[in-house]
This record gives sequence, C-alpha cells and structure tokens, in this order.
Amino acid sequence: MNATPDKPYVVAIDQGTTSTRCVIVNQAGDVVSSAQFEHEQIMPQQGWVEHDPMEIWSNTRLAVSEAMVSIDTSPENFAALGVTNQRETTVVWDKATGRPIYNAIVWQDTRTESIAGDDPRRWLERTGLLANSYSAGPKIAWILDHVEGARQRAEAGELLAGTMDTWLLWNLTGGARGDEGQPAVHATDVTNASRTLLMDLRTRQWDPDLCAAVGVPLRMLPEIRPSVGRFGQVRRRGTLRAVPITGILGDQQSAMFGQGCFTEGDAKNTYGTGLFLLLNTGLEPMISQHGLLSTVLYEIEGEKPVYALEGSVAVGGSLVQWLRDQLRIIRSAQEIETLAAQVDDNGGVVIVPAFSGLFAPRWRPDARGVIVGLTRFADRRHIARAALEATALQTKEVVEAMVADSGLSLNELRVDGGMVANDLLMQLQADILGSSVVRPANIETTVMGAAYAAGIGAGFWSSLDHVRSLQKQDRSWSPTWGTQEREQLVALWNKAVDRSVDWA
Repeated sequence: MNATPDKPYVVAIDQGTTSTRCVIVNQAGDVVSSAQFEHEQIMPQQGWVEHDPMEIWSNTRLAVSEAMVSIDTSPENFAALGVTNQRETTVVWDKATGRPIYNAIVWQDTRTESIAGDDPRRWLERTGLLANSYSAGPKIAWILDHVEGARQRAEAGELLAGTMDTWLLWNLTGGARGDEGQPAVHATDVTNASRTLLMDLRTRQWDPDLCAAVGVPLRMLPEIRPSVGRFGQVRRRGTLRAVPITGILGDQQSAMFGQGCFTEGDAKNTYGTGLFLLLNTGLEPMISQHGLLSTVLYEIEGEKPVYALEGSVAVGGSLVQWLRDQLRIIRSAQEIETLAAQVDDNGGVVIVPAFSGLFAPRWRPDARGVIVGLTRFADRRHIARAALEATALQTKEVVEAMVADSGLSLNELRVDGGMVANDLLMQLQADILGSSVVRPANIETTVMGAAYAAGIGAGFWSSLDHVRSLQKQDRSWSPTWGTQEREQLVALWNKAVDRSVDWA
C-alpha cells in the first residue's frame, strides 16, 4: 500500500508519561496536524506514581479527533496508524468489562523494588534487565497481590495485562465488545515486551520460568509481535474506523527510529520526563557490565531483530517541573534557560535529583534528592543552572558506561525531546561530554518514530533508507570547555552523589 491522493497520511499516537499526543504526517515526513492532552499524575504515597487508564484512553480519542478536525480529514485518508508509549507503565483490566482493576502503575514507581532481592543481576543474561522496580512484570504481580481476588481471577483467565501500547491496541480494536464479531487484539510489540523482565531477550517469547518467578500468569499476557508489521485494524465504528495498525514501538526505541538510528554505533538521548540514552548494537544483544540495560531496538516482520544498550535516568524534565510547581523558582519551563544564563557558573551549587532513587548506571534505590554547596551567595539563578548541569552530568555517566561496555567512541550525540529546545542545556551537554551534540529539525522524534514504523509496515515509505532520507538537522553544538573545567564539575557531582545515597 503506497501513498496515493486517496491515502496521503499516516497517523501516530504517542502515549507519554504526562500527556497523550496524536500527529498526522505526510509522505515528506512533515507534521500537518497535532493535538495533545495531559493526564493527572496520581501519587498516593511517597515513591508511588499512578495514572488512570480510562482517562488516558479518553484523552487518546480526544487527541485523535482534534488532530483530524484541524485539517478536516477522515480515516479514509490514512494509510496506517502507529503507536508509541511510556514503556514499563502497566495496566491490568477485566476482559469482560474493559475496566482496569487498579490504576496503571507508572515506570517511575518504586513500590516493587524488593524484586531486586540479594542479586539484581540474576536474570540479566536472559532478559538484558536488572531486577528492580523499573520493569513492568513486577508491577503486574503487585496488582494481583494487592487487589482482592485478582490473582484467582487472573489464573481463571478473566483478567488481561499489558503495557500502555497493549491497553490502547486492545481498545482501538474494539475493547470488551470486540469489532463486528472479532475479539479485540491483545498483543504487544517486542520492544515493550523486552521491558517486562518476563521475556527471553534472544527467543523474544515469554519465559515460563521468569513468569513463575515474578508471579505473573502466562495466560494474561499479550502475544508478542514484531514492531513493524500488521497488528490488526481500528474498530469499524469510530473516528479511525478500519485504519490498519502497522507499527508499535516503546517510546525510547521509537525516538531512535524517529532519529534514523538504524546503523550499529548510532546513539541518541531523549530529554523528556526522564533521560534515555540508547546505542544501536546491531543484531546481537550486548549484556552490560556497567549498569546499563540491553533491549530490543526494533524488529521488522520477516527480518532479524536489532538490539540496543540503554541507560535510563529517572529525572530529567521532571526536575524542571519540580522547580516550577513545587519550589516555584520559575513560572514556566522555558524560563529556566533565561534564569540560568544570567550566571557564569553554578556558584558552587550541585543538585542530585534522585527523587525516586538513581537509575542507570548507579542503580541506587536508596538515594534521594539533594541540593548541596549552598551559601548566602547562591540564588535561584544558580539553582536553575545546577538543574541543567544535573541533566547533562547524568547523561555523561550513562555515556561513559556505554563506551566502556561497547568499546565504541561517541563523537556525536543525537538529541530529542522537549528539553532540547533549551540551547544553554545543549551547550552544557557538549561541554560536559566533550562531544558534539546534534538537534534535529523536528525534536518530537518519539511520535515520528511510530509514524515511520507504521508507514514502513504499510508500504507508505519503502525502506529504512527512505525514512533516513527524511531526517533534517536543525543545529549542532561543539564543546568549548577544557579538560580541567570539565573534571572539576564532575568531581563536585560525585561528591554530591555520595551525599544522596543511604537515605531510604
């Protein structure tokens, strides 16, 4: 199926941590329409983060409708639909009613940290993941163990589970009612499945021993499918009626796809709620020895899967949100750049934003956020600058671990996500890394990756090379600091991190 005057667009849904977005893309790779709706962040107690899956499903439909109305288009104009999502965020729902039995537990949530036990590396070789609160599988088990009767109902086949892509796919294809006699599709793609702690990284199938160890009945899990291929079609009654669903990718893999990182050695960092650095490692998984995760980058139906190393940092843009919403140091996220640019350095202030522990490469769930080095001289400008430096310093740690694991040198870092509109942050990142930083013309590469995957799956774009040809660069930054300046800041950072651990 190729782009024709009758089907000039691909539509993509990006279900993220703070909002759900829909974009409509033409064959030149241009976004012709978009819409976005935020959802509530529910925090019942310290360390817990939840979302309402029904609110997210409602927002998905609103975003799709608004994007379509703004250009007065209809589903007959769409060659395909792609989906990307916040990966480890997990839902369990009633198959008969379509209602969740508990809120979605978000990837940032720490309530399942006891899964680490005495040896968090015990399943690393099989899954590519450390056993910790990050993965989706333990979240499913927690819901089954804490909602009355849930485990028995799951064993009886009454409950379904999945990450947010699975939840949206099931609802898009009909939900509890199905679609004109056909049951809704209960499936996930291999990138999302690889984030559960339940999938064998090499066979790309659910591992019965892992499922038993974590406490998740196999029968409630979705079918694992390639990222690019046919997942079904949207139900025939609705805004996107009968549009083929041909691409699903977890958000960070989708950002890699959107950046055209299809060659071994390609790397990108997404600056969103958290920070997510991925390195394409080719056709074989590389098991990290330096605190990183190994994951499936993408799989095209009929082809071998491609793997990646990943370093995930829990707090990126959410630190700026915290300064805005909790401390009220800034009135808008954009203001942090103006404020931080008013000083030449951090005035001795260092922030370690370990709000829910430290993720890669340190993996310290006992860490908590600290602001150190305060004197009477320091003011909100220095705190703003320290926040941007914390973002760049956390990225540097992940890059160093990635280089140590892979043996590859990183001469250029591709960047995307909302924070990369901040030019000062990008210069700080180049200075702290000692490497060039490259920003694409369209920084929303996550949702573009879902669009590209769906378009390739439907023949809208002919190949990965075709997609790569659509990439456009906006700007790049080169380092201006000397080695001494860089090393002094890193030394301060390490001292601050030492003071953030052993709190929880």
